[in-house]
Amino acid sequence: MKIFKTIREHFFLGLLLILFSPLMAVAQPPMGGPGKGFNPEKFQKEMEQYITTTAGLSPVEAARFFPVYRQWKRQERALFDQRRRFHWIDVTSDRACREAISQFDDLDIKQKQLQQKYHRAFLKILPARKVFQIIRAEDEFHRKVFKQFFKRHH
Repeated sequence: MKIFKTIREHFFLGLLLILFSPLMAVAQPPMGGPGKGFNPEKFQKEMEQYITTTAGLSPVEAARFFPVYRQWKRQERALFDQRRRFHWIDVTSDRACREAISQFDDLDIKQKQLQQKYHRAFLKILPARKVFQIIRAEDEFHRKVFKQFFKRHH
């Protein structure tokens, strides 16, 4: 049961990261120089470095893993982008809300199926212990980022 809790937390933190990315960008000072504003490339680079170090990936392992990982994240991002349209649902219409709930559930299922597909792909590239360490490292990185963000803004 502990693994389901970890996967659930991983999913929840990933969802929060995706949902708060626009907020983080808006909350930062305008981009105008080095270190100003949210930089997605820098964020990705720092996350990949954290995952590499924490999971103990060799340069060869990292070179094989991260292209597949980035592909997963692009596809996952597309699913989260589809969720944005739910902000514009007419909440006074039961029919529209019912359809939105059904579509939201379908997107949840697609997201979990995509995650499962890529976890299986990772297991073909790396040993299971390293894949699990990567999952935990990504989760830890997201927690650190959120703590830093809220510490700066609260």
